Amino acid sequence: MRDETRINDRKTIDWILRECRTIAVVGLSSNPWRPSHGVASYMKRNGYRVIPVNPHEREVLGERAYASLRDVPEKIELVDIFRRSEEAGKAVDEAIQIGAKAVWLQEGVIDQAAAERALDAGLLVVMDRCWLKEHAKWKNSLAF
Repeated sequence: MRDETRINDRKTIDWILRECRTIAVVGLSSNPWRPSHGVASYMKRNGYRVIPVNPHEREVLGERAYASLRDVPEKIELVDIFRRSEEAGKAVDEAIQIGAKAVWLQEGVIDQAAAERALDAGLLVVMDRCWLKEHAKWKNSLAF
């Protein structure tokens, strides 16, 4: 039986929030009403480098958008996925191919098989959690 504690482990979440500063956001929308836009905007305000990955966008939050993770010319540490669960596996596989350190499947995005592929490839994995909510909790814990 697989050790599921490696997914969403508190130490993993804390490490990602502390160490992964360059984040590709797959599915990032220029529509300010979309959750991806709000979360990515928060990331930028908190000092993270945000790279939009969406073939339907040219620019989001003042950053050039790329059609896929393979098109991004710089090193990506974390891939944050805002796609439907059935489409998340493709982004996870690309994250593995480009050598990302971690993948984060946003709240409501669940693909156990993709998460296991990422773990097997040595990536850290967070699934079905909101990056913004976890960052806010983490940031508050540092204040005490």
